[in-house]
Amino acid sequence: MKTELYFLRSSEAKIVADMVPLAHDDNDANKKLFTEFYGLKSTDLGLYALYLGEIAGAIWSREIEGKATLSVAVVEKFRYLGIGSQMMTQFLLEAAVVYEEIEVYAYNDDAKRFYEKFDFVYDDAKGMMLRVLEKKEIVRPSDGYDPTRWMD
Repeated sequence: MKTELYFLRSSEAKIVADMVPLAHDDNDANKKLFTEFYGLKSTDLGLYALYLGEIAGAIWSREIEGKATLSVAVVEKFRYLGIGSQMMTQFLLEAAVVYEEIEVYAYNDDAKRFYEKFDFVYDDAKGMMLRVLEKKEIVRPSDGYDPTRWMD
């Protein structure tokens, strides 16, 4: 497989900082909430994807105002290759261990359709999409995914 997934660690916070403009609307004044001191809290959880050795995207969550809030970014040249879906599928398994539910901003119709594929439901009152997470056994892919491996 051309895509490999890795856990985001606090030492890789630059990946989060680089991806936040792709994950959040330009008008979002609170972008730093999604990046500042990433990985230092036990509730910070994320993955990034390498496609043929190049960073193709990232998915991460943080507890913001007591709610697990999700960010998803795929570099434009890697879109429509299934990388976002691959990251989301694995992330939701991992997130269910930490959170009971997760929310995400859907900035456009494409994003809304993507999240709907993963059973997120739009909440008009909050202006966000929500998903209740079900705890299941974590099954990790065997092709290249190693949660103990650091990217050098």
